[in-house]
Amino acid sequence: MRAVVTVVGRDKVGIIAGICLRLAEMNVNVLDISQTIMQGLFTMNMLVDTSGSEQTFPEIVNALNAEGESLGVSVRIQREDIFDAMHRI
Repeated sequence: MRAVVTVVGRDKVGIIAGICLRLAEMNVNVLDISQTIMQGLFTMNMLVDTSGSEQTFPEIVNALNAEGESLGVSVRIQREDIFDAMHRI
């Protein structure tokens, strides 16, 4: 299953590394990534594939939330189909 990960917070060293390391530990593949920094505000969007992970989707959500807390950023992950449905008007 594919999912969209969004990360937002104050820029600092290690945000991308921390999120990507946590995803790699769960065997979640990053398919695409976009990040930008605007006046010290870090934003990143990722498209990931969770099909290789042994963790359930809620377990992945919890792991990313915990990583986000430790990094001081907000992390949100949504299934791609739900993300697409929410942004179709």
